[in-house]
Amino acid sequence: MVGVQSSFWGGGRSESGSIRGNRGSGAWLYRNTNNIIYIVNQQIKMKMSFGLCSIFLVFWLASIAYASDPSQLQDFCVAVPDAKNAVFVNGKFCKNPNMVVADDFLFQGLNKAGNTSNQLGSFVTPVNVNQLEGLNTLGVSMARLDFAPYGINPPHTHPRATEAFLLVEGTLYVGFVTSNPADPTQKNKLFTKYLYPGDVFVFPQGLIHFQFNVGKTNAVAFASFGCQNPGTITIANAVFGSDPKINPDVLAKAFQVEKNIIDYLQAQFWYNSN
Repeated sequence: MVGVQSSFWGGGRSESGSIRGNRGSGAWLYRNTNNIIYIVNQQIKMKMSFGLCSIFLVFWLASIAYASDPSQLQDFCVAVPDAKNAVFVNGKFCKNPNMVVADDFLFQGLNKAGNTSNQLGSFVTPVNVNQLEGLNTLGVSMARLDFAPYGINPPHTHPRATEAFLLVEGTLYVGFVTSNPADPTQKNKLFTKYLYPGDVFVFPQGLIHFQFNVGKTNAVAFASFGCQNPGTITIANAVFGSDPKINPDVLAKAFQVEKNIIDYLQAQFWYNSN
């Protein structure tokens, strides 16, 4: 057996030196086993790091998806009227809690009909943080809507809130339009419904919607919003009644009409019922 070679152990050894050869082979196996374990551990750590990053990303995106008014950090934060030349904040400054009274949380007058004697035949009485300071940081607001026969609350959006709309009197034709579809061959989808007293309809946040009185009598509705100040953008007013005016060439190109039509529309008085 003298001089027998073993490819497994990586070198020659004699019978008399077998102990020394076995020791050398054991050291080689030990070192390589450690290397294999190290590589496997590194791969596991990389996968764990990737997994943790993925979990963090999911939670971060979820926090954006469910973003709304900031959570309140105290029982209430009654708004202080804006001072001239004051620094603007995202919301309102808080009144000293020791100075807060019950009237700060009270608004009176939603039992009174709004004046619908205007070119739209509708009137909106808002109750948001600008009318009721106690709503500051609470994330809710509401409004009363009055409609004369065939009056309309024209197409508009609320950029910061979803609207739950309750009809208590009359008959309304209401609807909203979806945002641009991902498929360019598809069109924006319209959802409409005729509402009767006791019906509730929801307008998703930011989508263009409208309410039209199709009855021969007055209509009354109440709307609630998931924001202390939902904001309103009336489409026609914003596009044709802005100050300064949008360049007519831009609108003529956008609407694919002659410039004189845009000039006519921009010359109109755009009544704001909100």
